[in-house]
Amino acid sequence: MPGLFPSQDVLAATFGHRFPYFQKSKLNGTEASNLYPIMSVSEKAHQLSEEASNELAKASLAAQRKVGGIELYSAKYYTACTFGGLLACGFTHTAVTPLDLVKCRRQVDANLYKGNMEAWKLIGKAEGFRGIMTGWSPTFFGYSAQGSFKYGGYEFFKKFYSDLLGPENAYKYKTWVYLAGSASAEFFADIALCPFEAVKVRMQTTIPPAFTGTFQGISAITAKEGVVGLYKGVNPLWARQIPYTMMKFASFERTVEFIYDYYLPGKKSDYGKAAQTGVSFLGGYIAGILCAIVSHPADVMVSKLNANRAPNEAFGAAMGRIYKEIGFKGLWNGLPVRIVMIGTLTGLQWLIYDSFKIFLGLPSTGGTEKPPQMMSGKPSQPSS
Repeated sequence: MPGLFPSQDVLAATFGHRFPYFQKSKLNGTEASNLYPIMSVSEKAHQLSEEASNELAKASLAAQRKVGGIELYSAKYYTACTFGGLLACGFTHTAVTPLDLVKCRRQVDANLYKGNMEAWKLIGKAEGFRGIMTGWSPTFFGYSAQGSFKYGGYEFFKKFYSDLLGPENAYKYKTWVYLAGSASAEFFADIALCPFEAVKVRMQTTIPPAFTGTFQGISAITAKEGVVGLYKGVNPLWARQIPYTMMKFASFERTVEFIYDYYLPGKKSDYGKAAQTGVSFLGGYIAGILCAIVSHPADVMVSKLNANRAPNEAFGAAMGRIYKEIGFKGLWNGLPVRIVMIGTLTGLQWLIYDSFKIFLGLPSTGGTEKPPQMMSGKPSQPSS
């Protein structure tokens, strides 16, 4: 006797499969991706991502073949690191010019704007987008030069000090190696940066800007004050940048080591390119926050000195006068903005730098492993 209700087979034939989760999503020959556009977009995005990854891998192999292989710590290696530093610093610092502009102006006059949004609104209304990007040109040239010396120099000096100590002591005192290597590199990097920084600060802290461009600014300063005018901020620049860079590189190296040692199973070499560059970005962001705090008082003083120091005023006298005007609290003007700016900036710099190294077939920075003699328990041979 037939049942009162239709069977499952009848229902399936009328409305679809009796187990819909096990059926390929089709309706009258139409793919589910056509019925649900979001599925189509997701599939296309995944396909494009795979294609982009494949093209990047091909470009990487082609670049490695073209340069003929790069031996670690060779002249070609340091050249690659120098160029990687240029890419990492020049473009990232230029990208945050609007933040830097407001920071510098608020350091010079804390009452000029109530906040970033108000500042950009007022500047944009008065000067347009070009006004918001005031100082981008000396920023690009200056920080490209600085990044070259900073990263290339760090790789050189880190190897130099490690060789002086020998493998076992270099690993045992690696934090001191990071600090010494970064300090040495930054000393020379700041000499390259200083002329451009002098132009940038004067452009950003005067309304309207004192100069129309980088080289016009350099010419105007040297005509009025001589070459020394371009370097009158070098001492506070060293005071700001050397501690900043020591914190940047040492904290990055130790953070990356900590992530690989305690949060990720296995060794650094077990992870692919995407994972390693992700660790680089995270380590860089954390390092950037620490950098901003350590170097901020000197950053404020650099802005004040470049904007307000008289042509023949002594360095110590100028610092003393400025400190009396702003006090200890004034040294911390603009810190929240700088934390956001430097954290993001440093994370992106390490991401770009290590991505470039990996692109050329070089290992990413950080995650130092013990030398073989320490892992085997055998004493190291005396270094020659």
